[in-house]
Amino acid sequence: MSARGATVVLCAATALGAASGFADDRAFGIEGHIGYNSLTSADRSAKAIFNGSSGGITYGGGLRYVFEKGLYVGAWARYFSKTGERVFIADASGPVFRLGHPLKVRVVPVQLTVGYRFGGGGFVVPYQGAGGGLTRYHEESEVAGVVESNDQTKASGHFLAGVEVGRGSLRAGAEAGYAFVPNTIGIGGVSQIYGENDIGGFTVVGKVVFSFGSR
Repeated sequence: MSARGATVVLCAATALGAASGFADDRAFGIEGHIGYNSLTSADRSAKAIFNGSSGGITYGGGLRYVFEKGLYVGAWARYFSKTGERVFIADASGPVFRLGHPLKVRVVPVQLTVGYRFGGGGFVVPYQGAGGGLTRYHEESEVAGVVESNDQTKASGHFLAGVEVGRGSLRAGAEAGYAFVPNTIGIGGVSQIYGENDIGGFTVVGKVVFSFGSR
C-alpha cells in the first residue's frame, strides 16, 4: 500500500472510531517508531539524486500525555538518511546526467502534536492530530576530495492519523502523516531547476507504545 493509500485508510478508521466515544487511555506514553518516509514535495529532485527513489527508512520515537475525554499532546523526533550522487540537468524536461560524486541527505524533524483519540477505551483506538516544530536538514557531498555541506534548520508542520491496537500498558499501532518543510532547498542545483523548495512528504510508521500512569 502506498503512503497516500495508508493515509486514506487511517483517516477512515479515525472517522469510524469517533462514533464510539472517548478513549480511556493511561495518561503517559512512550513510543518507538519505524517506517517509510518519502520526500514527496521534492519528488523530482529526490528521484534524480537517488536514482529513481524519493524515500527510505525512518525511525525515532516520542512521548505523549492523554487528557480526559481524548485530547492528547505529544512530542516526537525521527531520523531519515539517504545516499545518492550529484547530477546535472540542463532544464526541467532534460535528461539526468550522473556525475559520480556521492551525496548524502539527512532529515531530522522534531515536532509537537495536539490531537484527539477515540474509541471509548476499546481494543482499537483511532486518533488524529496536527502540529509543528523544527526540521534539521543536512546535505553533504564530496567532489575531488573536497567535502561540501549545507545545513538548514527550518520551521515545519504536519498532520497525521493513526490507530492503536491492544489493551493494558503495551500496544501496537500504525500511523500515516504528511509534513511541510518549505524554503529549505531550491537555491541552486537540481531543486532550483525543478522549482522544488520543500523537503516534506508522506510518512508511514509502525509503533510500539508503552503507556502508564493514571489521572
